Formats: sequence, structure tokens, C-alpha cells
Amino acid sequence: MNGGEGRGEWNTMVAFTAQEMGWAREAAGWCIRESMRGGRGTKHNAVTLSAVLLACAHAGALQVGKCVHDQVIRMGLEENVYVGTSVVDMYCKCGRVEMARKAFNRMNVKNIKSWSAMVAGYGMHGRGKEALDVFTEMLKSGVKPNHITFVSVLAACSHSGLVNEGRFWFKSMKQDYEIDPGVEHYGCIVDLLGRAGCLDEAYSLIEEMRIMPDFVVWGALLSACRTYKNVELGEIAANKLFELDPKNSGYYVLLSNIYADAGRWKDVERMRVVIKNKGIVKQPGYSLVELKGKSHLFMIGDRRHPRHKEIYDYLEKLRVRMQEAGYVPDTGSVLHDVDEEEKETVLRVHSEKLAVAFVILNTVPGSSILIIKNLRVCSDCHSAIKLIAKLEGREIVIRDSHRFHHFRDGQCSCADYW
Repeated sequence: MNGGEGRGEWNTMVAFTAQEMGWAREAAGWCIRESMRGGRGTKHNAVTLSAVLLACAHAGALQVGKCVHDQVIRMGLEENVYVGTSVVDMYCKCGRVEMARKAFNRMNVKNIKSWSAMVAGYGMHGRGKEALDVFTEMLKSGVKPNHITFVSVLAACSHSGLVNEGRFWFKSMKQDYEIDPGVEHYGCIVDLLGRAGCLDEAYSLIEEMRIMPDFVVWGALLSACRTYKNVELGEIAANKLFELDPKNSGYYVLLSNIYADAGRWKDVERMRVVIKNKGIVKQPGYSLVELKGKSHLFMIGDRRHPRHKEIYDYLEKLRVRMQEAGYVPDTGSVLHDVDEEEKETVLRVHSEKLAVAFVILNTVPGSSILIIKNLRVCSDCHSAIKLIAKLEGREIVIRDSHRFHHFRDGQCSCADYW
């Protein structure tokens, strides 16, 4: 972003993000007032409540979502299949999959969207076996899966490393259910194979696709190439991505890091020049947290929060404790054109660390923490928050752009598989 136009885009993004959870609350209040008035009938109430629950799910506004769920119960709409499905989806996306399952179990009537929502919910929380159990229940109930259900099934397998199960259901959807795989299904199976180190199999699958691979498919392969340091396939995937999404900085950074891991510093410098010459700017990351009826937004290095000094002081004390416990910053996710000390400084003020620190300072010891992040959590924050959860005796839940991470006792529910 350059000049006034760039600043305008930035301000718009920040303003929209900051208002997300506030809008959900306003919509919930309006919805409840309208519903209490009556006069528009059950159908109107069901549609309105479903819409507000969707907003709560998107914003991660758990407390608001609970209030709307209470209203659903008072109005006797919990068994409405559309409202009930929205409740399940809301709890899943707000980090409360157990509450989602309870709401799901209370539904007397379930349609394909209800089942798919529960499968997807378990999947995004890394509970792949439970997702497949729900899928099996659905099949036994006589409900026939559709293409969306299979996206949820394959994504659940990917998030949990269930390679053989993923292969089985990918083949079964065509052979047994006559559903041709779409680009979303290929994205899931390539992600699954890539994370398991089956890079050649993943690439062969892409080459066999009868439809054009999109940026999700190639992005899954590129991420796997970074993990397993495969330069050749990484270059192939990255070049495809540069054509499909030329302004996405993440792809250039991933390829640059692949080159760095291989010691190809001239190529690292070449990527740095490309990023600069094309005016590519990294998408700004932010983290949202809901606390005592208010939403708080943090961005990297943020000092706009009224309690930022207290937050930074706490993080500095925490850094010392973490180092004593053996923590070493993982600077691999930072661009290679800055020195190591600067990389460590940048990592220290990532938005999720600021959000976690703020919540720890403002909640009772032992209570759980939910953070909503717009980008995928970086490897350093992932390692750091595992340790913070252990040191502080907290469960820290982060919903990033890809899945949920439940940090507890120095471990993460993803088993470092994300």
C-alpha cells in the first residue's frame, strides 16, 4: 500500500475488523427485541436468529452467541433444524465443540447441513476420529452425504493426520456415492498427503486432476514443501501460485524460506528483490478477543491499546521465564532480510502474543482464553503459546484461518500438525 489510498484501505480493514464483534452484539440485541415483540411469526424469528448466530460464529463472539442461544431456547426454536444447525456451527466456531455436540444431540430432526456442521466442527478442532464417528452415524441414519459433507470429512482427516482414512473416503466418494471430486476435495487431500510427507503422491494427484488446480491446492503443496525442504516441487508450486495470486506475499516468503533452508542465499536475495519491486505488502495480521462484553483488537507491535504498557511489561517478564524454561525463538517465519535480533523483536510482539497477555492480565487464574486470528498462527507463536499455557496453567484456544489450536500443559491439540 502506498500513499493515501493505501492508508485508506488499511484504515477500512482495521475499522471493519474492530467492529465485527460489536456488530454481532448489536444485531443480537436487535434480534432479541424484535423476537420478543412477536408479530412477524416463527419463520421470521428463525431466519433472524440463524443470521445473528452466523455473525457470532464469524466474529467468535461466544458470550453473545450464548445469549442468542438462550433466546432460542426461550422461544422454543432449538429443535428448528435451521436454527439448531446455526447453534451447532456457532459453538464450533467459538471454540466450544462439546457445547456444539450437546446442542446437536438435542436436535430431533437433523438434515445434511446439521450432520456436516458437526463433522466439520470436530474436524477443525483436530478431533478427526470423532468427526468420522459422526459421519458414520449419519450414514447409519440413512442420510446420504453430499459434496460438502465430503469436504468436511477430508478436512477432518487432514487436520488429524488420518492419511489412510482420507485416501479411503476420497476414493469412496466417487466409487460408492457417485460424487466427482471438486477442487475443494483435492485441496483437502493434497493438504493431507503433503503434511504426511507424501509429496510425490500429492503432486501426482494434482497432475491427474481433470479440473484446474486453484491456489488452495498449490498452496497446500507449497506449505508441505517448506516443511519437508523440497526445493524442486516448492518452485513448481510457487510459480503456479505467482500466476494465480501474484500479490500474496505469503507465497514469496514460503519460497524464500525454502531457499534459505537449502542455503541458496542468492535465491533468497532474488525473492527479496521481487517482493520489493512488485510492491507486495504482507497481509496485516490481527487477533481479536472478547472480554467482559467488549471486543479488543491487537495488531503486530500494537501500542494503541490503553493498557499497552502493562501488556509489554508482562511480555518482557514472561520472556525471561520462557527462556529459563528452554524457549528459543523460531525466526524461520520472518523475512530473511533482517538480522536475528530484529527477527526476535518482531516475533515478540505478534498480535496473538499481545492478545494472550492482555487476557491473562485481566482474567482469573486458571480460566480459559479464546483468541480469534485472521491468519495462520506462525511456528514461533505456536511454540511460545504452548509454553505460556504450561507456565500460566491455562487452556489457550486460538482459532486461526485454518483450524483451532487448544493449548494446554505445554501441548497443542493439533500435535504440531497444522
